Amino acid sequence: MSLAADRNSGISDRLRSLWNGSGRAALPADIASSNGRIEAEHVLVAAKFAGRVAEVLVEEGQTVEAGSVVARMDVTDLQAQLAGTRAQVRRAEKTIAEAEAALAQRESELVLAHQELDRASTLATRGYGTTQQLDLRRSQLNVAEAAKKAGIANLDEANAAADAARAEVARVSSLVDDAVLTAPRRGRIEYKLVQSGEVVAAGAPVVTLLDLSDVYMTIFLPSRAAGRLALGDEARIILDAAPDYVVPATVSFVATDAQFTPKAVETADEREKLMFRVKLRIAPTLLRQYEARVKTGVRGVAYVRTSQTAAWPDRLVVKLPQ
Repeated sequence: MSLAADRNSGISDRLRSLWNGSGRAALPADIASSNGRIEAEHVLVAAKFAGRVAEVLVEEGQTVEAGSVVARMDVTDLQAQLAGTRAQVRRAEKTIAEAEAALAQRESELVLAHQELDRASTLATRGYGTTQQLDLRRSQLNVAEAAKKAGIANLDEANAAADAARAEVARVSSLVDDAVLTAPRRGRIEYKLVQSGEVVAAGAPVVTLLDLSDVYMTIFLPSRAAGRLALGDEARIILDAAPDYVVPATVSFVATDAQFTPKAVETADEREKLMFRVKLRIAPTLLRQYEARVKTGVRGVAYVRTSQTAAWPDRLVVKLPQ
């Protein structure tokens, strides 16, 4: 019985040692650990409208700068529409010129009608004119005023048509500009989803981009550890693929809702099952320095301090490739 108990005790000690860090010394009380993997924000570079992809200019694994051209859509039809809308603008501008000339003529006729009425009124006052002539001049003035109003309306209509034509030019020009797909930010091409010559639907992604300035590890911690964390707290990451290096990170997110939560949580033992999602972000300046080494999907172990006064053990002191 004694030998069996000793054997079981030894196995338990080895299991605890493995759990606490792959055979390394146990962690201090104020440092918690959890497994996770390196992730990065994905950006979809998609086509705004349906059409044929003229060319895809990037390859998987290529790093592109913000604003770099990723792909181009075929704009043959759009160029034809643009030429037609520009012709409509020229036609509308010509109509405006004609309407302005007609309005100027109507204004001149109105001035003349006013002069004729004034002259007829003077003659009638002096007894040299007839009432019939005076009525005729008043009628001519009314006609001239109505003609001027019609001229103003025609000019307004021509201007409205020109504005509509210009708006259509702007719309089609915007589509032509959107046919050039650019990277919204600096990053690495992860997947090339479309080949040159393929027809895509509106909103269909052409390539996926990894934002190398936003790389993080997501871990899950029990409530007793997550509840003591604050945004900006220090963290450390040791990757399985590079166990000799210790990468610094900071706590950038702590979930407000627990994961794996039972429907009814009443006892202390049940509350220990609550796990909270925590996001550890690596500094963009550090990522830029080691950009060629950054890979998503790499697994590792993350360590966080649940007390800001706790000291990092020697094996968790920051150590980076030289």
